[in-house]
Amino acid sequence: MIQQNAARETQAVSSVPLRTRPLAAALILTAGILLLVLGIGVSVSFGAADILFSTVWEAVFHFNPESIQHQIIADLRMPRVLGGAMVGASFAVAGAIMQGMTRNPLADSGLLGLNAGAGFMLALCFAFFPGMAYSKLILMSFLGAAGGAVLIYGIGSMSKGGLTPLRLVLAGAALSALLSALSEGIALYFHIGQDIAFWYAGGVSGTTWVQLKVMLPWFLAALLGAIALSRSITMLSLGDEIAKGLGQRTGLVKLGGTVVVLILAGASVSVVGAVGFVGLIIPHLTRYLVGVDYRWIIPCSAVLGSLLVVVSDLAARMIHPPYETPIGALIALIGVPFFLYLTRKERREL
Repeated sequence: MIQQNAARETQAVSSVPLRTRPLAAALILTAGILLLVLGIGVSVSFGAADILFSTVWEAVFHFNPESIQHQIIADLRMPRVLGGAMVGASFAVAGAIMQGMTRNPLADSGLLGLNAGAGFMLALCFAFFPGMAYSKLILMSFLGAAGGAVLIYGIGSMSKGGLTPLRLVLAGAALSALLSALSEGIALYFHIGQDIAFWYAGGVSGTTWVQLKVMLPWFLAALLGAIALSRSITMLSLGDEIAKGLGQRTGLVKLGGTVVVLILAGASVSVVGAVGFVGLIIPHLTRYLVGVDYRWIIPCSAVLGSLLVVVSDLAARMIHPPYETPIGALIALIGVPFFLYLTRKERREL
C-alpha cells in the first residue's frame, strides 16, 4: 500500500513540469562567459598603471619576463582577477545549494555564520601557528566553516517551534557577531591586527598564484559535486516528502550538499575574507531568470557570481583612485537592501 502511494505521488509530481527556461539559461551562460572574459580583460588592464589590451594579450600569450608591465599583469593582476572569479562562483553556488536544500530564501554562507566561523579559525591560526602553509590554512578554514554551521543549526533548533528561516538567520547573526568579536579580541591580544584586517574588509588585492594553486582543485571538485547533485537538489527544493516520493535519499543528498558548501565557503573565505551577500543575491536572480531547475541554476549562478565579483572589484578601484574600496563593503550596498526586501517579502512564512 505504501509503495502504491509512493508510486502515485511520484507519477503525480513527475507529470507537473518544472518552471524552467533552458533557452534563457543557455543565453545567460553564453553571454555571461563572454562578459566575464571581457570584464577580466578590462580589470587586468585597469589600475594604478593603465595597460593597453594589446599588452595584456602579449603578456598572456607571449610573456616577456623583462617587461615591467608583463610582470605586473602576471604577478599581480591576473591572480587577483582569476581569484575574484573563482570566489564569486564559489559563494554563488554555495548560496544556491543552501537555499535549495533548506528551502530557506535567506540562506547564505555569510548570513548563516560560515564565513565568520572560517574567519575565527584563521585568527586562531595566525595567533598560535604563525607562518602556517596556505594548504593547511585552507583546511582549517573548512573546519571553521563547519563549526559555525553546526553551532548555528544547533542554536536555531533549540526553540519549541523548531528551526525556521527567521530563527536560522537570527542565530547566524548572533553567532557571527560573537565570532567576529572573539577574532578581533585575539587580533588585539596577539598583535596580529594587520594579518586579519584584510579578511574582515574583504578583497582580492592580495591574491597570489600560490593561493589559487591550492584552491583550484578544491574549487573544481566542489563545483563538479554541485553539478552532480543538481537534479537531487531540485527535488529537495520541492520538499522532503516529495523528494522521498521521487526516490531521493534525502539524508545522503543533504550530506553531500553540505560538504560542497563547506568546501566552497571555506576556500573562498581563506582567499578573500568576509565577502557576504553574493550567495544571497545571485541564486535569487538566477531562479528569476532561468526557473527552478538546479541543473541550470548552479552553472548560471557560477557565471553570474564570477561576473559580480569581477565587476565589483573593478568598480572598487574606480571609486576613489588610487585607493581601493573593499569589495565586501561595495557588494553589501546592494546586498543589504536586497536582504531587507526578501525579509519583507517572506515575512508571512517567517
